[in-house]
Amino acid sequence: MLVKEKENTKLEREATLLERVPPLKLSGLSLQELQALCKELHHKLDVVDEERYDMVSKETKNGIEIENLIQKVDELKGKKKRPTLKRVKVSADAMLGALMGAKVKESVDFKANLKTVKKEEEKEEVTDWRKNVEAMSGMDGRKKMFDAGQ
Repeated sequence: MLVKEKENTKLEREATLLERVPPLKLSGLSLQELQALCKELHHKLDVVDEERYDMVSKETKNGIEIENLIQKVDELKGKKKRPTLKRVKVSADAMLGALMGAKVKESVDFKANLKTVKKEEEKEEVTDWRKNVEAMSGMDGRKKMFDAGQ
């Protein structure tokens, strides 16, 4: 199927080229006639190139217009794409300088103003695990576990 499709496209291309561009008859032409033919072909090339340029410029203009219209529609709907923000590491001095301007001359030590809080650590007594297993073994241990669960 692919081979047939390639052959069909090749045949279609040849047929359209024969329709649009008739074969040149160069035999029996004088030098002046050949020059005139070259000038005519050159003029046709210029016309085709101008048309191509116009179409490309029109396409880009339409693409830009479409993008603008899409933006307007999104704004009317309330959808607005938010740009991705980058994280910036700023020191406390630089942040204060940006907020207060040139007023802040001294660096501020925030850590010095913090209150210190002392934690009292509760330590559980570490007991021998073998004693705990022996205490829980037997019916008395199961009863203690049952009573502890209620």
